[in-house]
Amino acid sequence: MTDPSIIRRLYGRRQGHKLRLGQAALVEETLADLSVPEEGPITAAMLFGEDRPLHVEIGFGAGEHLAAQAAANPDIGFIGCEPFLNGVVGALSHIRDGALTNVRLYMGDALEVIERLPDASLDRLYLLHPDPWRKARHAKRRMVNHGPLDTIAAKLKPGAEFRLGTDDPTYCRWSMMIMAARRDFVWQAKTPHDFLTRPGDWPETRYERKARRQGHEVWYYRYVRV
Repeated sequence: MTDPSIIRRLYGRRQGHKLRLGQAALVEETLADLSVPEEGPITAAMLFGEDRPLHVEIGFGAGEHLAAQAAANPDIGFIGCEPFLNGVVGALSHIRDGALTNVRLYMGDALEVIERLPDASLDRLYLLHPDPWRKARHAKRRMVNHGPLDTIAAKLKPGAEFRLGTDDPTYCRWSMMIMAARRDFVWQAKTPHDFLTRPGDWPETRYERKARRQGHEVWYYRYVRV
């Protein structure tokens, strides 16, 4: 089955509502300096001037989780990947307001960045509330597919963590099926509490708050790279 590692197509609009003048100015003045280069190998030293642990978030939404993690972990370098301009603007606002110096952004396909990382160089990867693509014929578009996971596994260090969060039952069942078939990740849950309760170092996102308001359950998966 064709999956996102092969399709290389981003669905949906790249921009939602029109940017306000202040938002447009923020993009113009700051995005270039905070952007991951478009070509070439990517290392923590190249992005941050020194070797340090490296985390990647795929699809950071408005950037609140990315910024909270960066603020709590100033010695870690963070790469946030988000194809939609309005989300990038949100992240830029958080970075500015928090005076964060340990975040770099990529407005595009996260796999294009992950592939350029050295093997076994990532300490953690986040995939929080990805588009569930609920229809069966759209399953190939889901990021939790073996193609993307093969790439992610290659870039994670042994002992590194892959965090997946979702409030969609279809994506929940799909992810458990796909991940259970793999031998390069070990699920960290020992009891239901471990995946039904958000860990203390897992900042809440606006998508999660919305899901809770709508009465949805939220699942928190933590997998360690073998």
